[in-house]
Amino acid sequence: MKYLIADIQKILGAKWVQQTDASAHVEFLLLDSRHIAAPAVSLFFALPGKRHDGHRYLVDLHKAGVRHFVVSEQIEPAALPEANILQVPDTLTALQAVAAHHRSRFHVPVVGITGSNGKTVVKEWLEQLLSPDYNIVRSPKSYNSQVGVPLSVWQMQPEHTLAIFEAGISQPGEMERLARIIRPTIGIFTNIGTAHREGFSSKSQKVWEKMRLFENVETLIYCCDYSEIEDAVRSELGALDKSSKKRVFCWSKEGKDADMQITGIEMMANGFTRITGAFVSSAHLATIEIPFTDAASIENAIHCWVLMYLLDIAQDEIVVRMFRLEPVEMRLELKTGINRCVLVNDFYNNDLNSLRIALQFAAQQARTGRFTVVLSDILQSGEPTDRLYAKVAAAMLEKNVTRLIGIGQEVAAIRDSLPPGFEAIFFQSTDVFLQKIQNVEFENELVLLKGARVYAFERIARRLEQKAHKTVLEVNLSALIYNLNIYSQLLRPGTKMLAMVKASGYGSGSAEVAKLLEFHKVDYLGVAYTDEGVELRQAGVRLPILVLNPDAASFDAIYRYGLEPEVYGLRLLDELARFAGKVKRLAIHLKLDTGMHRLGFEPKDVAEMVSILQQHENLEVRSVFSHLSASDAPQHDSFTHQQAARFAEMFEKIKSGLGYAPLRHLVNTGGIARFPAYHFDMVRLGIGLYGIDASGLQERLRVVNTLKATVSQIKEVPPGDTVGYNRNSGPLDRARRIATISIGYADGLLRLAGGGRYSVSLRGQLAPTIGNVCMDMTMVDVTHIPAAKEGDEVIVFGENPSVQALATCLQTIPYEVFTNISERVKRVYWQE
Repeated sequence: MKYLIADIQKILGAKWVQQTDASAHVEFLLLDSRHIAAPAVSLFFALPGKRHDGHRYLVDLHKAGVRHFVVSEQIEPAALPEANILQVPDTLTALQAVAAHHRSRFHVPVVGITGSNGKTVVKEWLEQLLSPDYNIVRSPKSYNSQVGVPLSVWQMQPEHTLAIFEAGISQPGEMERLARIIRPTIGIFTNIGTAHREGFSSKSQKVWEKMRLFENVETLIYCCDYSEIEDAVRSELGALDKSSKKRVFCWSKEGKDADMQITGIEMMANGFTRITGAFVSSAHLATIEIPFTDAASIENAIHCWVLMYLLDIAQDEIVVRMFRLEPVEMRLELKTGINRCVLVNDFYNNDLNSLRIALQFAAQQARTGRFTVVLSDILQSGEPTDRLYAKVAAAMLEKNVTRLIGIGQEVAAIRDSLPPGFEAIFFQSTDVFLQKIQNVEFENELVLLKGARVYAFERIARRLEQKAHKTVLEVNLSALIYNLNIYSQLLRPGTKMLAMVKASGYGSGSAEVAKLLEFHKVDYLGVAYTDEGVELRQAGVRLPILVLNPDAASFDAIYRYGLEPEVYGLRLLDELARFAGKVKRLAIHLKLDTGMHRLGFEPKDVAEMVSILQQHENLEVRSVFSHLSASDAPQHDSFTHQQAARFAEMFEKIKSGLGYAPLRHLVNTGGIARFPAYHFDMVRLGIGLYGIDASGLQERLRVVNTLKATVSQIKEVPPGDTVGYNRNSGPLDRARRIATISIGYADGLLRLAGGGRYSVSLRGQLAPTIGNVCMDMTMVDVTHIPAAKEGDEVIVFGENPSVQALATCLQTIPYEVFTNISERVKRVYWQE
């Protein structure tokens, strides 16, 4: 469904700032200047933010071909020639109004889902379970926010016969806006927990806010075992007019008065769970089996079961479909591939929206010009094949894909939409491709695997992955950006952000993290040594890069790669001046010693430093900075204030001598929250990106790094025997099950963690070490975990146990734990 820009103007009641073609069509809503798929038919909403304002990118968007804009600020039309520009009081409200109008044109069942957890899984499972009966449109991934919901609803088209949208909120008042957009006819309230609790005064308030989504539904499904939800539903029903046709359907595992009683939950030996329930209306027992055993999956499946029952899906058919439920993978993985390739895995589902998300994620990591997509058929899209693959081709070309490998019966239809000479090869099946893979060259390129689950692309991934140690460090890029945003929200508008990626991104991998941070528009990157900066430049990173520890031997590389050295003393400044002469232009950063007494100019050096710089105007001072000794230690706050005063005094002398004002930055991670007065022009964020903070923000941050190993072998060790080198375990007091796991001190789990001083997590339970930690392996006691088996995943640190727990055991700090992780430990990057 297309809209004229004139239609959009009427829907919004917007003011024409500039009207060049009122009959131009709009097909896509655009919010991010980095995500441009079809510029000529995209409408950009300039959303303001605390750090990034869409109005700043209008000219860049115009250069990229966008010609339709909705703004809230005064805009100079001459800067956007031949563009349609609409002005509204609030661009977010306008975005939501356009989506709400679009929703009003459809009269099909719309399922609205909210709750603390399970929204995305229930939505994805309903799509799996109901797709044989309906042509379904649904929220992409977890698009459930104030901007995600409008983008989700905008996808509705005349061919769709069922819509499923999720809605999430983090503060009062938000759900009312989302409800006007979604207008669900069927509601599912999954559960209530502590997620986003900080935005509400109580759990009860959060329930009532979420209930606003269901004010006008015809049917509401929920579990009455959650007392807060039950109370809210019953209170609302009591206030309804007697003529209301709202139907409430509740279920219970606890024997409460409900429309469906869950009478049995049985874990089966094959990894399935048998769930037995009785629908009051039919007065007979029914059973389903699902291929999951965890409590969350059981709850999610029951919600789906109830909806299928209410939609009159036959119980026999429900049983068959539930048995075939597939896991919902909400992560894209980035791994090292063969022959210097970078491999992006997203082979659990394949639709146009998830393809666009995967292409965007992959493009962030592109290091060379070669970008291959291995793509399966897109199943059950509801669109004509030619139109579907025309959109796929456009999405790939927009992200500069250079080669397509198509697998399936229909994907070859994309040929008609690819430009002449584009490299594309096709195979009838995954089996055929694997038989001929040796004839397909993969070398020094980015490879995206994007396929529906039935094509089993994990088999392709195994062939293309670089074989590595079984121990892995998983890096959650979504959590890293979440943490970045937590700190960004504390900054005044205009304050810049320098992100530290030294020591290989605190052990996480500098290039991968740096490219993500660049995509999310941090202002500067910081590295320890020149070769780290060179590596980032070779990986395609273009942001300004501050090198903290340069030396004279690295000046040439600094100059050639456009790096910016820290200068911390007169000798180094004199060497740099002699290297640069009067011709070579270099951006430099002056480090001041205000009390840390590590590196930096002292007050007595300032006059001579300024004199040298006055003679070398080609050395541009981009910033002046210092380092706080104890920014996260309240007992030393008076010293921190002294440092800030020294810094201000030295800076004024430097500024006066130079005749211009460089940027100032003083606070690091620990000081961002505690000393807003010292944010100055820029702040430096390091360990906080990775979820570690001692200044009071720890509870708000997310875990980024998870170190995982594997159980290599389990032995039954009799009483009296010993475990490990030097028999340091001592004779066992009783028979024990001992698991050997694939991590040792050569990987970063140091010997202090042995002898029961530390415990890893296995099948959700803690297993203490026993005996010494070896170079390549460690033994743990799993006697109390009878389900443990060889091949099981082991969490060394992550959510539980935390890296702080391991640091305490090792008598060190999380920084050292992260940076001690060996290079032989494979890094796997993933994003929700």
